[in-house]
Amino acid sequence: MKSARSSARLLALGVVVALAGASGAAAQTYRPAFHPDQLKGPPAGRVNEVLVVGSPHLSQMGGAVTAQMLTPLLDRLAAWAPEVIAIENVSGLQCDAMRRYPQRYAMSISDYCEDVSHAGQQIGLDVPAANAEAERMLAAWPATPKPEQRRRLAAVFLAAGEPTSAFVQWLRLAPSERREGEGLDATLVAQLNKQLDSINESDSVAAVLAARLGLERVWSVDDHSADRYPADIRSYARAIRQVWNNPASEERKAAEAPLDDGLSQPDGLMNLYRYYNSPEAMRRAYESDFGAAQKDPSPEGYGRMYLAAYETRNLRMVANMRDVMGVKPGVRMLALVGASHKGYYEAYLNQMHDVVLADVGAVLR
Repeated sequence: MKSARSSARLLALGVVVALAGASGAAAQTYRPAFHPDQLKGPPAGRVNEVLVVGSPHLSQMGGAVTAQMLTPLLDRLAAWAPEVIAIENVSGLQCDAMRRYPQRYAMSISDYCEDVSHAGQQIGLDVPAANAEAERMLAAWPATPKPEQRRRLAAVFLAAGEPTSAFVQWLRLAPSERREGEGLDATLVAQLNKQLDSINESDSVAAVLAARLGLERVWSVDDHSADRYPADIRSYARAIRQVWNNPASEERKAAEAPLDDGLSQPDGLMNLYRYYNSPEAMRRAYESDFGAAQKDPSPEGYGRMYLAAYETRNLRMVANMRDVMGVKPGVRMLALVGASHKGYYEAYLNQMHDVVLADVGAVLR
């Protein structure tokens, strides 16, 4: 009798397992019937067009890239004529919000958020008030602003936690007008002048391009609100390093090595940008990093935690960009971002009804 009951329990358990397996299979094969990417309008008026450019992080290239080497890239992007430029910087407003929750965001604040208190003291505005003041000034911005107006707006942008937009104003000033005044003291002038010599994609590409095209600012769309670190940070770090230790990572390094070595050659940097924006590079980024993270066997699920944060970050970055497009519908937006984000940017942007993607390959050709 006991044996029969045991057999019945095993049979019942088998049914449950089978049903669970069937449910899992159904979840994997189910496809939604609603496809936003197929419902592109047309809208009432001009559609929003986005050009996503995946970039190496130039500041991490050990001085291998000079401002002169960026000229061919800037020329091609200028020819596309973006009206809005989005960059991989965390906004001053998000940094201000994260500072209110240091228990979670202390590491992210240290990594991504500059201390803007000095700039705020110079003009008597905190971060939210400075952002509001920048919007107020730009809403009434004259066609030919005076140098003191540009200096004032640069000071306001610094207090708002938007140093790249402040740098756009600095670049739009004649060199003789890049001086103290209107809230800019010697410390802030030195900060802006230091940006003249820096090499990174936000200042050296986005800000320089914005100034060249007559734009007044750039938009910070990076997002680290999903950053969350487990208590055992060392074990987490070890697990993620192990995730990255795979054949796809070696393949990725081998593909990039000759491009890195050829940077000094004519068109060397452009060749690197062309590769980083290719389907092949996007595939390798996934296989070596985020795809590998899904398979992390750690009992804590560290790889999947990492993947969750990265996917959430990409979604929120794209949401920030879509928000900017709503300010003035029908714009051409250049989105300059680290190359590993590019595939996700395009996939998520393509889901938007009022967004079409431009072919970066044709622009970089």
